[in-house]
Amino acid sequence: MFRGEDYECVVIGAGVQGSFTAYQLAKKKKKTLLLEQFVLPHTRGSSHGQTRIIRKAYEQHFYVQLMGESYDLWAQLEREAGVKLYRRTGLLVLGPEKSQAYEQVRNTLQTSRVPTVILTCDNFSQHIPHVNLTEGDAALVDTTAGVLYADRALKVVQAQFLKLGGVIKDGEKVTDIKPGAVVTVSTSAGVYRAKSLVITAGAWANTLLAHTGLQLPLEVVKVNVCYWKEKVPGSYSSQRHFPCFIQYESKESEYHIYGLPSDEYPGLMKVCFHIGSETDPDQRDKQTDRSDINILQRYITRCFPGLIPEPAVVESCMYTLTPDQHFVVDRHPTFSNITIGAGFSGHGFKFGPIIGKLLSELSLGEVPSYDLSPFRIQRFQTKLKSAL
Repeated sequence: MFRGEDYECVVIGAGVQGSFTAYQLAKKKKKTLLLEQFVLPHTRGSSHGQTRIIRKAYEQHFYVQLMGESYDLWAQLEREAGVKLYRRTGLLVLGPEKSQAYEQVRNTLQTSRVPTVILTCDNFSQHIPHVNLTEGDAALVDTTAGVLYADRALKVVQAQFLKLGGVIKDGEKVTDIKPGAVVTVSTSAGVYRAKSLVITAGAWANTLLAHTGLQLPLEVVKVNVCYWKEKVPGSYSSQRHFPCFIQYESKESEYHIYGLPSDEYPGLMKVCFHIGSETDPDQRDKQTDRSDINILQRYITRCFPGLIPEPAVVESCMYTLTPDQHFVVDRHPTFSNITIGAGFSGHGFKFGPIIGKLLSELSLGEVPSYDLSPFRIQRFQTKLKSAL
């Protein structure tokens, strides 16, 4: 005889994608359980931290399209909860003028009619003080962009989910998943059954997918999140209209460098390298590589003269990367009542509301609101075990 709890849907992983998925399911009046292996709130995954950039500045049109509705859904959540989740600052995009990445971002913004300001060498310092524009670099501003208050947003969406009748069980690590017409999920503290399952487990996605006979080509890296002290307090604050920024292909590295104004920690600007070193998510504290910090120090010395080129605070986060750095948003290739959101590759937070909507649609067997072909599992040569 079965002893456990029955739900219409179970969502595993209470980061931003899982929390918004559960919230969307509860809005559709589905009895939903949100499971989290750590006690909430926690800093062990990829959704913690005070801030994230929200932007439409992307090389690919499909991301710009998704962000159109994602902005609307963020605003809707703000209204529902009566809490401010977004601050508009603009996003400065920098990169070699003839580089593919910069040209694609500029062209995508312009063809998508996103409000954009193109800066020149002559007016750059007037609009963007305390930054040295690299010779040969071009610059533009996505004026719709800004800062998302990440920790606050996660707390708010989980609270709204609970208000809608959802159930959150934290501190419960999933130990087994048995696929079938009804999926059975066992944890360290209980057993749950559901008509459908959504897996949004971040760096632990493949650990859980192993129970379903599937492995995705995911690489987990630990990223150093660095904060740099202003020489003159407030120089890089959004209060003084300093924007977020992304630097493509700097002299120091082919990888992106990004930053946010000095509002999160007053007097400290967040400037990070958009890559990290491979790690085991359960052993991340053993990963102590600081080669990215050395690159950032050289970049800051050259381009941000108003910052002390030594990090005042170093935190950490994890990225779960796919080979093409596009997301996985799809149904399981064998079990159609198991839906997967994974591989958000360090740029997924801002998409949380729209990804939650899409994952909820997939889990309910509905036609998704957008073309998900860029995010399908079939683009990979995935490993499916023959027997479970």
